[in-house]
Amino acid sequence: LSLPPSPSISLSVSLPLPLSLSLSVSVDRTEVIRSCISPVFSKVLLVDYYFEEVQRLRYELHDISPAHNGLRDTDCLGAMECTLGQIVSQRKLSKALLKQGNATSKSSITVTSEELSGNDDYVELSFRARKLDDKDFFSKSDPFLEIFRINDDGSGSLVHRTETVMNDLSPVWKSFKVSLNTLCSGDHDRQLKCTVYDWDSNGKHDFIGEFQTTYKEIRTDLEGRQMQWDCINPKYQLKKKNYRNSGVIVLNHCKIIKMYSFLDYIMGGCQIQFTVSVAIDFTASNGDPKNSCSLHYIHPYQPNEYLKALVAVGEICQDYDSSIPVDITLCCEACLCVNSTLTRSQVSHDFAVNFDEDNPECSGIQGVVEAYQGCLPKIQLYGPTNIAPIIQKVASSASEEMHTKEAMEYFILLILTDGVITDMADTREAIVHASHLPMSVIIVGVGNADFSDMQMLDGDDGILRSPKGEPVLRDIVQFVPFKDFKHASPAALAKSVLAEVPNQVVDYYNAKGIHPKCLSDYDESTRPFSP
Repeated sequence: LSLPPSPSISLSVSLPLPLSLSLSVSVDRTEVIRSCISPVFSKVLLVDYYFEEVQRLRYELHDISPAHNGLRDTDCLGAMECTLGQIVSQRKLSKALLKQGNATSKSSITVTSEELSGNDDYVELSFRARKLDDKDFFSKSDPFLEIFRINDDGSGSLVHRTETVMNDLSPVWKSFKVSLNTLCSGDHDRQLKCTVYDWDSNGKHDFIGEFQTTYKEIRTDLEGRQMQWDCINPKYQLKKKNYRNSGVIVLNHCKIIKMYSFLDYIMGGCQIQFTVSVAIDFTASNGDPKNSCSLHYIHPYQPNEYLKALVAVGEICQDYDSSIPVDITLCCEACLCVNSTLTRSQVSHDFAVNFDEDNPECSGIQGVVEAYQGCLPKIQLYGPTNIAPIIQKVASSASEEMHTKEAMEYFILLILTDGVITDMADTREAIVHASHLPMSVIIVGVGNADFSDMQMLDGDDGILRSPKGEPVLRDIVQFVPFKDFKHASPAALAKSVLAEVPNQVVDYYNAKGIHPKCLSDYDESTRPFSP
């Protein structure tokens, strides 16, 4: 912080309640730093993060007197409001503190963000054995290995059971993957109990031996030391004086598989590109925009369903497009429009809403709204409803990004439509192709038409396939009928529409083996900060 002289300073964070603009709930408060005009607060403020929600934060800075009695007895030096999405996407957000009346002060506040590390990584392990005890009379043992996590109450939870290797006292078991949460609950010192049995067809498997270890010990294999353990049968150990073991278990392979999160990619510089991403249905089935019954009717006091859906989703995505100046909320070719007749009586399935094909970008959500409202008097609604051309156009941009082999741009296509599409076969083909690319498709059904085909595209009830039978590589389509949220808040619609996007982003990059760009390598000078 950079502040005028003050004796004692404390920073508090509040989160406005969604149902009231005048109320807020306090999240946390920093420590008090005395006699400092440029304090750096050490306390970390923890806030739950949800991509699909607009999480508004308010930071207040207070000058505290020595005999203060709560924040009511303090002088507020200023406040700053932003969204958690802005902080996450920029990693380091600097803004001026605003005084009462929203007057800009000379003081500023800088907020940095970092994801609280979880235990979502996986470990790949493989084991082999040497000279296990022979438990069978007419053949050799048929061994398999079980690994248990020892819980806090002393009980054991099975983590993994290997396949059975038949008739072999020195088996080599197949490698397997397990999450660290499953293996040791994220506790590297948690005890793991490993037991070896001789498989029997009647289910009464013969115990060969066991040993205990920890994930911390297993990881030493990564340092070049091959780990091995004596497989001990406690009964033999007590009875036989010269007993050494019932075989040796050797760790063949140990590999950490980093599972990156959505925030890893966002903080590493990946932009949720809402550019070239909005398709608006201008087919005749929407009704004459001049008629109050039309879905495109512009009411002087209330937005129509198209505008409500556009703003609800756009407000979320705009926080993650850092390639544009911060004062321009969103750079969006929302000018990709479905099926309209232009003034020269030419049917078009793809034209710029602002009628500028060379520069179809709009300045922020408000720019998109103005372009949408401005084009309605200049066009005649027509048909049919074809959305495959729009998907193919965005897929073309996503295809160029795929060849960079970096996690820099992920595309979201928002389609707003009022009913049944007429190019279902081509649309299915386009979606199957797009499922291989860094993009997602969001469809919002406006009005009360039959949306059963759209729900099929969603793939929640089964795997979507192209007309040739090729399945989608991953689920990239989310369909939501607007009528289900007609009386709900815009936030509820956005939450439902965007809830699957983080997993879709992570699934794509993990499947391609693309890691987030190293944060230290990312040139912060290229990231715009709010004034």
